[in-house]
Amino acid sequence: MASAFSITPAGLSPLDVVKLTAPLAGANGAATTQAKAHAAAQSFEAVFLNTMFAQMQTDIGGEGPFGGSGAEGVWRSMLTDEYAKSFAKAGGVGMASHVYQSLMATQEQRP
Repeated sequence: MASAFSITPAGLSPLDVVKLTAPLAGANGAATTQAKAHAAAQSFEAVFLNTMFAQMQTDIGGEGPFGGSGAEGVWRSMLTDEYAKSFAKAGGVGMASHVYQSLMATQEQRP
């Protein structure tokens, strides 16, 4: 499925994503490329889910042991990050497979 826009994981430029899928020398080059593309796609989905989960929690007031303190923001951001990684690793919302297919299609088109 082609897209009119491109989104890359935080801290990565589009060029970095292409470099992750660049062919490697040796017999395991294709397998390594596929593993890196899969990891990049899964990381991308985790970043997307992290953003969504963070937005879902913006108006939640602090109750319990971290209620209202500065520690609440730190704890909540770490918890949200771990939730996102866990969801992405377990299959997420299906975005990683589409990103992976797009990365591999881009790789196949390179000379």
